[in-house]
Amino acid sequence: MSQELSPPANAANSSWSRVWPLLLLTLLWQLVALQAHSRVLPTPLAVAGVLWRDILSGELLFHLGKTLGRVTISFCLAMLLGVGLGILMGRSRRWDRLLDSLLILGLNIPALVTTILCYIWFGLSESAAILAVVINKIPMVAINLREGARAVDANLMEVAQVYRLRKTERFFKVYLPQLYPCLFSSARNGLALIWKIVLVVELLGRSDGVGFQIGSFFHFFDITSILAYSLAFSGVIFLLEALLLRPLEQRLNRWRL
Repeated sequence: MSQELSPPANAANSSWSRVWPLLLLTLLWQLVALQAHSRVLPTPLAVAGVLWRDILSGELLFHLGKTLGRVTISFCLAMLLGVGLGILMGRSRRWDRLLDSLLILGLNIPALVTTILCYIWFGLSESAAILAVVINKIPMVAINLREGARAVDANLMEVAQVYRLRKTERFFKVYLPQLYPCLFSSARNGLALIWKIVLVVELLGRSDGVGFQIGSFFHFFDITSILAYSLAFSGVIFLLEALLLRPLEQRLNRWRL
């Protein structure tokens, strides 16, 4: 007769199931790099050496901090504006018809085009860089939240009215919890998309950040440093997912269990 795993065992198994594919990929990378023996495919150990060297010198942390700052500001603004726009469109057919074509246009304009236009119109400034990233992210968030707002259970909202809950209570205790899956989906997609756009923005018009560094490494064909800086930022995103997004999602969605 099988026994159910305890919560610590479940957590350990869940963590291991997420780690071993990365370890397998690293091992495969090591074997292929050793077999190829080419300067365009350094080994994981070589990349780790460059990563550690630049951490000790402070150079990696400086540029990583600049990129994280841009990602944080862009993410917060895009989520705030996108969520508000999506809820508005989900609740109002008039606003949905009015703004739908603009969302489709925003989804299909390449990030590169938006970035170049913002730099031309507003100069090579920090605000232009942030604006370019936010413009690229808002449509995706808005569409996700629009679909979530359309799927809100009207019966629950009627129950809240019957119990005479205040508008703020109805929104935060009945309406908003039903949008949590869409919110976290948009947040995850947002982190994955925004940091990539930020790298493009930094490559084109900033003098610091991971994107700027990768552009510099490209000119010298320094593949090892390119991989080191890319993996460093990917590691930060993994930590945000594991330490912030996933625990917060589990806590807020306990009412569904």
